[in-house]
Amino acid sequence: MTATTSDIEKAAEVLRAGGLVGLPTETVYGLGANAEDPAAVARIFQAKGRPPTHPLIVHIASAEHLDDWVEEVPVTARLLAEHFWPGPLTLVLRRGRRVPLEATGGLETVAVRVPDHPVALALLSAFGGGVTAPSANRFGSVSPTTAAHVRAELGDAVDFVLDGGPCEVGVESTIVDATGGTPTILRPGGVTREDLETVLGHPVVVPATSGVRVPGQHPSHYAPRARVVLVEPQKVIAEAELAQEQGHQVGVFLPASLADASVNAHAVVALPDSVDAYAYGLYGFLRGLDQRGCDLIIASLPVEEGLGLAIANRLRRAAGPRHHL
Repeated sequence: MTATTSDIEKAAEVLRAGGLVGLPTETVYGLGANAEDPAAVARIFQAKGRPPTHPLIVHIASAEHLDDWVEEVPVTARLLAEHFWPGPLTLVLRRGRRVPLEATGGLETVAVRVPDHPVALALLSAFGGGVTAPSANRFGSVSPTTAAHVRAELGDAVDFVLDGGPCEVGVESTIVDATGGTPTILRPGGVTREDLETVLGHPVVVPATSGVRVPGQHPSHYAPRARVVLVEPQKVIAEAELAQEQGHQVGVFLPASLADASVNAHAVVALPDSVDAYAYGLYGFLRGLDQRGCDLIIASLPVEEGLGLAIANRLRRAAGPRHHL
């Protein structure tokens, strides 16, 4: 089902009344609230069980509105917005007066993006303002990529859900700190490092740690109920079969290079050759193994190039600090 014009108008009314809306973007489904309503923003944290110090992303309808939400727009930030918006890129800039501190986790910076989804853009246009929208799931769990995921995860905590079909990218936006002279990637995502470097004309750093608080950087995030363990690609089968023999209900992410191998495990996900297809399916794969009763997922990291960098980031967060057998 695809959201109708009347659905979008109803969702805009819910936002104006201080309610919460599940909305599709090209990355994942978001849980949206009026970005200028502190009480509505507070409902997001309550519904997700999200710490109030964890900042949210403000979604706006067009790059033309960026100056309405931030204090200043450096030349580099303007360049990135022109090239990648609408799209899966979030810029961290100095907070403008329209953005309450409740939406930024108390920070004087704000994360802003323009989503590349017709339903999301129609909602933003109908609503006429900014919408704070983290992923529409319980804090730390697997992000939703369909409207059904949102309903299953949040139930009555969300007032209305817009159905825009499955998300096309499948992993969250890339977050770039654009407050200083040299942009840095704070969270890899749907815009690749290589894409950014092509536009900027110089290398872009992905620091191992950062003092800037942004969404998705909790030590354990994007996590299924099953424990995720990361191993070298050549050890996936052996580790999975050993864990299965030890009594675990094991789910395996089988790399494409091992597609013809057989595995003694509870459930096997044969990963696609294409990194784009892997990103598109990642959260669905994790949810599927949960639904099949797995208590342990054995996976390896992809080559950290292109969208592979974002996938590796999500798998590390899903594994959290408990990533060894």
